[in-house]
Amino acid sequence: MSQTAATFSISDLAREFAITPRTIRFWEDQGILAPQREGSKRIFTRRDRARLKMALRGKRLGLSLAEIKDLIGMYNSTEDETPQLLECLRVIEKRRAALEQQREDIEAMLAEIGQFEEQCQRELTRRKNA
Repeated sequence: MSQTAATFSISDLAREFAITPRTIRFWEDQGILAPQREGSKRIFTRRDRARLKMALRGKRLGLSLAEIKDLIGMYNSTEDETPQLLECLRVIEKRRAALEQQREDIEAMLAEIGQFEEQCQRELTRRKNA
C-alpha cells in the first residue's frame, strides 16, 4: 500500500521496513502495536506504522525494550511533546555515553592486542636468529 493509505497489512509493513511479519507480531505482543482485526487479518493504522518505525529506530540505537516502550508511550500522554523530547534526549545521551565507553574499551583492547602481537613477533624473530 502507498504511504498515503489509511491502513496497512502486515506484509505492507514488513516489506516497507525490510523486516519479517514475525518481528511485527513481536512488537504487537509487546504492546507497541495494536492493529485492528478483521477476522484473523491484522489491519494497521498510520499510528501503528509510526510506532513501529519508532520502535525499530530505538532498537537500532540499542535502547532496551522498556526504554522504547516508555518513549513511545509518552506520545500518547500529552499534546505537548516537550517532555517526550527531553526524555528522548536523556535516553540518547545515556546510550551515547555507553557507546563511547565501549569504543574506549575496544581501543584499549586493540592496543593491548597490538603490543602482544609485537611481542610475539619479536620472540619469533629472536628464535629464528638464534
